[in-house]
Amino acid sequence: MSPTCPDRFAGKVVVVTGSAQGIGAQVAERAAAEGGSVLLVDRSPLVAEVVERIVAADGIASCLETDLEQWSGAEELRATAVERYGRIDVLVNNVGGTIWTRPYEEYEPEHIQREISRSLFPTLWCCRAVLPSMVERGSGVIVNVSSIATRSINRVPYAAAKGGVNALTASLSFEAASKGVRVVATAPGGTEAPARRVPRNDTELGARDDEWYQQIVDQTVDSTHVGRYGTLAEQAAPILFLASDEASYITGSVLPVGGGDQG
Repeated sequence: MSPTCPDRFAGKVVVVTGSAQGIGAQVAERAAAEGGSVLLVDRSPLVAEVVERIVAADGIASCLETDLEQWSGAEELRATAVERYGRIDVLVNNVGGTIWTRPYEEYEPEHIQREISRSLFPTLWCCRAVLPSMVERGSGVIVNVSSIATRSINRVPYAAAKGGVNALTASLSFEAASKGVRVVATAPGGTEAPARRVPRNDTELGARDDEWYQQIVDQTVDSTHVGRYGTLAEQAAPILFLASDEASYITGSVLPVGGGDQG
């Protein structure tokens, strides 16, 4: 984890979705280390292990297991945060990720549906769930995690979902700014991370899938100026900056974090 900014989130309630592993876990741990009271939300029970690490480091955190692809999960997120901490100051929408990687003509209709459900609807639902209370208080920050894969190969449905996240960020920021709520996003590029303990794809993949995935890796590296994948810390840092009061004059923006690749 990268160096923290002590007390940057002191007195704030931070909700991080998709926080059982990867970028989400890194964001949650650092927000807690910077003084935030953090609710980690994921559908995997592994999220409890991240909470244990935070608490062991004297942070304040708890978790909720729920499915944010459903509206009921977003409602449960809101209710749980309010019950445990009284409010939501910051929402980081981190749920999402490519399930299949293949040329568009190789996607089955049900695959397309699942990609959109995974990478767009959790952000739509959670924004809607938390917004009324933020508007009522006249303050709040929503940070959506998009992707530079909006311009990429072999993942058109995922690109469409993240393009929707970008449009949501821009449009909602227009509505929310006058009500005291900022809505921003980052667009991560390729990111080095430990092997996923809960795979996104539970179907059997073949040699062609490996070839198509390697094409994504090659294209991602070739598209960066620095010629490498980023780290989890390099993705968490801009998310936390945008979530903080340091970014109080930034809203509606989607910040590419892809080593120069603008997505």
